[in-house]
Amino acid sequence: MAETLFNHPRYPLLVVISGPSGVGKDAALERLKERHLPFHFVVTATTRAPRPGEVYGEDYFFLSKDQFAEMIEEDELLEYAVVYDDFKGVPKQQVRDALNSGKDVLMRLDVQGAATIRNVVPGAITIFMSTVSEAELAERLSMRNTETAESLKLRIATARKELLRLKEFDYCVVNRQGELDETVDKIIAIIEAEHCRTHQRQISL
Repeated sequence: MAETLFNHPRYPLLVVISGPSGVGKDAALERLKERHLPFHFVVTATTRAPRPGEVYGEDYFFLSKDQFAEMIEEDELLEYAVVYDDFKGVPKQQVRDALNSGKDVLMRLDVQGAATIRNVVPGAITIFMSTVSEAELAERLSMRNTETAESLKLRIATARKELLRLKEFDYCVVNRQGELDETVDKIIAIIEAEHCRTHQRQISL
C-alpha cells in the first residue's frame, strides 16, 4: 500500500478485463503494455497449443494436461475452467507477489473465468469489453481465420450468449473499430477513478 497526499491510501487493485472472443481483449492489453504503466500483467496457464507468434511465459504458460492437473491438486490456481475443450487458469502465486509489491494486477479472462474471480475475490474490478453490435462481433471472429467452420460457429454462438452477461460486471467499455487507444484510455481512467475512491477496494488472497 502506498501513501499519497493527506494520507489517502493507494491500495493495489485486481482488475479483470473480460468479454467474448473477438472484442479485442488481447489487443487492449498489448497496448497497455506498450505504455509502460506500473501494472503487473498476469500470464495465464493453458493446455491449448500455442498459436503462431505466441511466446511461452509472455502470452501464456503452455502446459500439458498432466501438468495442469498437478497445479489443480496443489491448489496453485486462482481460477480455472474448461474453454473449448482446453483448460485455462491463473497461477495464484504470481498474483499474490504482484499485489504484495504494490502493483495493480491486470488479467485477461473469458466471461466464465471472470465469474469465478468475482466469487473468489469480491473486491476485484471487472471490466466487460464489447463491440458495437453482435453483427460486428461475428464479423471480427470470421476475419480472424483461425478456426474451422464448426469451431467458428461455436465461438459466435458462445459470444452471443456472453454478451447477455454484461450486467454482471462493474464497467463496460465498447472497443470500437479503429479506436483501440480510446478503449485503453477508458480502462486506465477506470483504474485511476478506483484509486480515487474514499473507500477503496482492498484485495485479500
